[in-house]
Amino acid sequence: MTVSVLGSGTWGIALTILLANKGTKVVLWSKIESEIEALKADRKNIKNLPGAELPESVELTLDEVYAVKNCNPDLIVFAVASPYVRDTAKLVSPYIQKGQLVVNVAKGIEEKTLDTILDIISEEIPQATTAVLSGPSHAEEVSRLIPTTVVVASASEEAAKKIQDIFMTQTFRVYTSDDVIGVELGGSLKNVIALAAGMSDGLGYGDNTKAALMTRGIAEISRLGKKMGANIETLCGLSGVGDLFVTATSHHSRNWNAGYLIGKGMSVPEAMEEVKQVVEGVYCAKAAKALSEKYDVEMPIVSKVYDILFNNKNVQEAVVELFMRDKTNEHSSVDWRQA
Repeated sequence: MTVSVLGSGTWGIALTILLANKGTKVVLWSKIESEIEALKADRKNIKNLPGAELPESVELTLDEVYAVKNCNPDLIVFAVASPYVRDTAKLVSPYIQKGQLVVNVAKGIEEKTLDTILDIISEEIPQATTAVLSGPSHAEEVSRLIPTTVVVASASEEAAKKIQDIFMTQTFRVYTSDDVIGVELGGSLKNVIALAAGMSDGLGYGDNTKAALMTRGIAEISRLGKKMGANIETLCGLSGVGDLFVTATSHHSRNWNAGYLIGKGMSVPEAMEEVKQVVEGVYCAKAAKALSEKYDVEMPIVSKVYDILFNNKNVQEAVVELFMRDKTNEHSSVDWRQA
């Protein structure tokens, strides 16, 4: 069994460690020479993954042809950050065989096209069989083999079950699903809500406030998901509520951290620079707002986060405006005539 992991960021390395410790042959590829050279020089000093160690069995390469073709991978894992998925997919597509199994583990929605990550991979690599793996899974914990549970979704039952088998360990439990759009939306849009949760903490607000943001946030994601064909059960599961919970409450979360710094008074560029990693929620906020308009779905938290990020909206003013919106029922199924 050979697995190629494309992308040597924290998530790509964490999954590489997980698979290598299981005894799987892993080829880790990056386009960035400095990243590969740093890993070759010291497998115990991994940026942003303190305490993690890259096993000696892992092959490190800058050669994309070797990574996706010549090493004969049973599975290719797309672990590059969402803004770079399309370019990477275009780069490797000519070398990928028909029927090659590809799983996306990045989270995001492309701003210009409103494509999900799996949409992008399927467009650029139409000959591949694709899936998405997502859930509450901080790389910092997975790299240290701390118990974690995720879900893999694919249009192909065979593909989903094969990926489940490849990743399943005593500390990494994998469920299967056929709801690709639900898993992708939950994993992507929760980053926007996590930014809002971080802002709330940065402002010094309490648990009540964050609970409200998370609960109403998942309601917004569910409304959009329903319009886009997602299963509500999916959004109430690991890739929805589960991923939102971990991302909105943990100091491991780059989205929470960026939001916290903005709540503390930093500008968006300053917060992005301080976090020093790709903050997916900032990229996703534009796409989320565009999707809400395209599908005519009310998403007030997403809208306010967008205004804070891109229209210089004051964070405290945004909170007041959210609370002073027109009065309404908690959910659309309220019907006094049935009481």
